[in-house]
Amino acid sequence: MYQYLIEGGHPIRGTVKASGNKNAALPCIAASLMANAPVILRNIPEIEDAIVMLDICTALGAKVERLDRNSWSIDPASVKDSEVPAALSGKVRASILFAGPLLARFGSVTLPPPGGDVIGRRRLDTHLLALEELGARIEMNGAFRFTANKLKGADLFLDEASVTATENAIMAAAMAEGTTFIRNAASEPHVQDLCKLLCAMGANIQGIGSNILIIQGATSLHGADYSIGPDFMEIGSFIGLAAATRGEITIEGVNHDDLRMMRIAFARLGISWSAEGSSLTVHAGQSMRVVPDLGGQIPKIDDAPWPGFPPDLTSIMVVLATQVEGTVLVHEKMFESRMFFVDKLIGMGARIVLCDPHRAVITGPSRLRGSELVSPDVRAGMAMVIAALCAEGTSVIRNVYQVERGYERLTDRLRSLGAKIDRVEG
Repeated sequence: MYQYLIEGGHPIRGTVKASGNKNAALPCIAASLMANAPVILRNIPEIEDAIVMLDICTALGAKVERLDRNSWSIDPASVKDSEVPAALSGKVRASILFAGPLLARFGSVTLPPPGGDVIGRRRLDTHLLALEELGARIEMNGAFRFTANKLKGADLFLDEASVTATENAIMAAAMAEGTTFIRNAASEPHVQDLCKLLCAMGANIQGIGSNILIIQGATSLHGADYSIGPDFMEIGSFIGLAAATRGEITIEGVNHDDLRMMRIAFARLGISWSAEGSSLTVHAGQSMRVVPDLGGQIPKIDDAPWPGFPPDLTSIMVVLATQVEGTVLVHEKMFESRMFFVDKLIGMGARIVLCDPHRAVITGPSRLRGSELVSPDVRAGMAMVIAALCAEGTSVIRNVYQVERGYERLTDRLRSLGAKIDRVEG
C-alpha cells in the first residue's frame, strides 16, 4: 500500500493539461463490447478505474491493446463470456455498466455486486427498472443475473436522473428492437460522450445533452475511433487547489461550456479565472472572500443533477471554503456519507459545523495544520490532498489507491507544479 507525504505551504504554479473524463471513459470502455469490429478510444485517463474496466474486457475475451499512454484498442470479436469476474467487479462501481452492453449483445449477463466509493447508499434500483422495461428478466442470488429473449424499445421514465442508470439504458436501447424514449435522463458531459461514441459506432440517438433521449435500435454496431472529452471534475479540483494554496495555474484542454455552473459556485468564494481558447488561468491574488447573498445572507453552494453544480466537487469546495474569508453553507444533497470526512479537517484546525450528513457550515480563513489522514473516496481524498498542500507542516495521507482511481499520475503532475508531495510505501 502507498501513502502520500505532503509538505504544505507551497503555492502551486505552472501549466497542466486536463486529463480525459474518467466518468466518460468507463462507460465508453463497456460500450466497446457491443461493436462487431475494433473500437479505438483516445484520451483515456491513466487511472486505476479505467485499468480495471479494461481488465474486465480482457477477462471476458476481448483483445485489448494499448496504443500509447492514453489510447487503447478494444477488439470485442472474441468475447464469448458474459459473466463478469467477481474479483474485478468488486473493485469498481462502474462494473455495473457492463449490464446493458452484454445484455444487448448476448441476451444474458451475470454481474456480481459492484464496488467503488464508500459515500453512502448508492441505489441500483433505477438500473434494474430501466432494463426490466426494455425486456430483461432479473434474478438476484449473490449476483445479478440478467436475461432477455429480445430487448424491445420502450418509453422509460427514470425514477431518478442517475448517470450510470441512464448510461445502461442507453447502451441496452441502442441495440433493442424499435424506438426507446428515456425521460428524466442524466445529461452530464460524460453521458454525452457515451452517446457520441455510440453514434460513431452506428447508433441513432437524438436529444443528446437534454433530459429526453430518443434512440432507434440498431441490429448491429461497428467499430469507431473516438476521443474522450476533458475531465471537468479534475479541472475543478485543480482550480480549487490553485486558489487554496494561493498559487497560479493554467489548465489546457478545457471545454468552457462544462464549467458554467462551476464558475458561479467558485465566484461565491471570491475565485475567478480567465479564459483563452481552450485554456483557463486561475491568477494569483484572488479576493478569497465569500460573497454574501442579497441582504447580507450567508450563501449556499449545493449540488444538483446536470447542469447543476457537480456533487463530486462539494468536497473540494469545503476545503477551499476553509481558506477564504467569511461563512458559507455547503449542501451535499445526493450522498449521505460524503461529508463525514470534515471531521479530519476540523482536526487540522478548520472551523466547520457539520449540521447533518448533508450540510456543513464553514467559516474561514483557518490555519490548517499537517495531520495523518485516510482517504475514504476519490473526491474526499483529493480534498485531503488540497488541505495538506495548504496546511502548515507535513501530512500523511493513507489509502491513496482511492485518490488514484480518479486522478491521473497525480504526484508527478503536482510536483511539476511545485507541490512538495512524495508517494511512498507505508
